[in-house]
Amino acid sequence: MTLSLLILFSFERPSAIQQRAIVPIIGDRDVMAQAQSGTGKTATFAVGILQKIDLESRHTQALVLAPTRELALQIQGVIAAIGARLNVQVHACVGGTAVAQDARKLQEGGVHVIVGTPGRVFDMLERGYLATEHLRMFVLDEADEMLSRGFSEQIYQIFQKMPPTMQVVLISATMPKEVMAVSNNFMRNPVRIMVKRDELTLEGIKQFYIDVGRDEHKFDTLTDLYNSLSITQAVIFCNMRRKVEAVTEGLQKADFVVSALHGDMPQEDRSRIMKEFREGRSRVLITTDLLARGIDVQQVSVVINYDFPSEKENYLHRIGRSGRFGRKGVAINFITASDVPMMTEIVKHYSTQIEEMPENISDLVD
Repeated sequence: MTLSLLILFSFERPSAIQQRAIVPIIGDRDVMAQAQSGTGKTATFAVGILQKIDLESRHTQALVLAPTRELALQIQGVIAAIGARLNVQVHACVGGTAVAQDARKLQEGGVHVIVGTPGRVFDMLERGYLATEHLRMFVLDEADEMLSRGFSEQIYQIFQKMPPTMQVVLISATMPKEVMAVSNNFMRNPVRIMVKRDELTLEGIKQFYIDVGRDEHKFDTLTDLYNSLSITQAVIFCNMRRKVEAVTEGLQKADFVVSALHGDMPQEDRSRIMKEFREGRSRVLITTDLLARGIDVQQVSVVINYDFPSEKENYLHRIGRSGRFGRKGVAINFITASDVPMMTEIVKHYSTQIEEMPENISDLVD
């Protein structure tokens, strides 16, 4: 089944993580893999799940945890799409939706795979709606992000409710001590797969910076840039929710059509905005790092770091929105003097180049 699934979904040239991780996953090994978003990791564990579960059974056999609702819903979509011809049943358990709907779906049975966020999944376990005795595989996606965002106690509690024989697959962009602790406590002699840095990152993404001088000059720079570019879709990253709202309001007052997304929005609004952006009805999305991990919108050609990220890993995840799985893209960074040390560190760490933006930037954007 694995080979046919790969061919069916045009994975004739699998990525580094797919080449290395699918076989041990199918071979019942616990797997700890370092892999960035955009390298095909979701398809990697999706193929593993579909190979392992019994589709004739009505029991839940695989559980996937993700740090955000948007990423969980995306993973659900990928697994459902790959398994469409197999009639696999995948359900998302995420916050911001009615608990009663999840409870009813789980009680009815027939759900092969649950993809969820830690809070809602733990709630379903505590209430007894999510049975664990038939679980065969547990996937913890974006483990470094999840364990650094205050989820760690909940994730440990979820782990402790899992069958002792269950296979564990852990995906992480980096391997901090929290991730290693998970492997030591809950994994059995895991296969460790470390994709080399040059296989993870920035090839195909043109990176530029604009020295805006002072923070208050960023908005005028953005409007000038917005007027000069003809782009398919773009994502603009700010470091704070308040900045997202301020930039969005300013652009809308200037008659630019933009959307905003941040973690304090109701789930219904977040889902609607993401749907509009995926379908191309919204061209420019302004967001926080909520969107930096895992969200794949095929048409994004430009990422603008209105605020330069304070951590080098976030830079990689952000600009990867414009270069998903080998596609081309452009990243434009607004820089003040305080950002220079981090930009220098990023250039050195990823062995990359961030060049001053040329005047002919419109010629470089597809």
